[in-house]
Amino acid sequence: MKQLLSATLDGIDAKPVDVEATFTKGLPAFGIVGLASSSIQEAKERVKAALLTNGFSFPPLKITVNLSPSDLQKTGSHMDLAIALVIALQNDPTELDNLYVFGELGLDGRLKDTRSIFPILLSLKNQNLVTKAMVPVESLEKLSLIPGITYIGVETLSEAVAVCKNEQAPKEVKATPIEGDSVEIGPERFHFLREYPEDFHDVKGQEVAKRAALIAAAGMHNMLMEGSPGCGKSMIAKRLCHILPPMSLDEILQANQYALLGDEEPTFKPLRPFRSPHHSASKPSVFGGGSSQARIGEVALANGGILFFDEFPHFSKTVLEALREPLQDHRVLISRVNSKVAYTTRFMFVAAQNPCPCGNLLSSVQPCRCSDIEIKRYKQRLSDPLLDRIEIYVQMQESGPDDRPSVDSASMHQKVIDTFCRQMERGQRRLNGKLEEREIESFCRLEGEAEAVLHKAVHSFGLSHRGVANVKKVARTIADLERSDSIEKAHLLEALSFRRRG
Repeated sequence: MKQLLSATLDGIDAKPVDVEATFTKGLPAFGIVGLASSSIQEAKERVKAALLTNGFSFPPLKITVNLSPSDLQKTGSHMDLAIALVIALQNDPTELDNLYVFGELGLDGRLKDTRSIFPILLSLKNQNLVTKAMVPVESLEKLSLIPGITYIGVETLSEAVAVCKNEQAPKEVKATPIEGDSVEIGPERFHFLREYPEDFHDVKGQEVAKRAALIAAAGMHNMLMEGSPGCGKSMIAKRLCHILPPMSLDEILQANQYALLGDEEPTFKPLRPFRSPHHSASKPSVFGGGSSQARIGEVALANGGILFFDEFPHFSKTVLEALREPLQDHRVLISRVNSKVAYTTRFMFVAAQNPCPCGNLLSSVQPCRCSDIEIKRYKQRLSDPLLDRIEIYVQMQESGPDDRPSVDSASMHQKVIDTFCRQMERGQRRLNGKLEEREIESFCRLEGEAEAVLHKAVHSFGLSHRGVANVKKVARTIADLERSDSIEKAHLLEALSFRRRG
């Protein structure tokens, strides 16, 4: 009995699958067992055609292919090559231990890439389960970004058989360079792009909001902008993704893994994701779900980047309240009868809202048409526990004819990169906005005068324990922007100025 290794996705994690084949006496037949999906059952015809067109003749025996473990649902056409090889090499003494095999077969034996190969191999590598894999040549460009795996690239089934029999040397694989610039901090390299298709130079006026955006980007802090329609809330949000901190290789790979699982085309660029669901989006589309198989949602696709909610209060109450968990725990668990999926949600949350239903409450020119009850009902859609998870609140200024551009994205991005380097060189593994409780105590210590100011603020503003932690994190980022090793009184006062009142 010949055996090879392949794998299947179970939620967002890959599970190894043993592919076994036996030839037994009986009526000639070809069957696949082991909870195989329809895409794998259809592989019988693809495998049979590919083997026959590449010189293999089927013996008059019953061929049974087993996919183990048998209680795990298997899906995907990437198992075609493994199934074909265990049949073609059945009588060959070649040892294929610890070799994972992936690839979809064409009827003529050509090998094709599939969307699931990259997330499967990345998950297997993160679990330290794979060191060597045979894959289609057209998959190598993106797969070579995953370090620590030796790849054997093949173009056809006959070439794969020849490599397994040591009759042909495998193709040499060169690592694909990542686009853009990079900065090296200790043993790790971080990557970023200096491309600004949407520039902060287009934002006229709004100096306070631009300062808040710089602080939020430098520390990946959650931010809420409130202002009249047309004052620039969405403009600022859309420009934020181009000035975010550099990304590690692991972050780039995970972002593209989630993109592939979300049926989107990956780019493998060091550009953090930007997700902006419409306010009519359902809870499953935002957080993930599905009737039988749990699928990832917008909060997972935004991991490491920005999740932007425009018209914040107009989202459904169930979506707004469910947002608390990913903002606080940076993790979401989706449970279904047949599957459970847990995924990381360490994103920067950015929201924009009008001050009232008509939008003119803060305007000195346009009269507000809303009644007190309408305004109160509008405000009450956002609960205090949800708002308490947002570190930076900005009340936008009114637009005026004298407003002028003051700063561009390139200069803001450079400040963010410098601040990022300070955080990493300090020994942090997370940016200021995503620090855990014990890390806040270690990295966000206050000077004596700043400690006294915070103590007064706790009593004056009724800050919760979470609110105090948020102020400390924002003050730490402001101090980093000012290249200060300690958090001083001025830094803390500016952080307090971005707290929401009432």
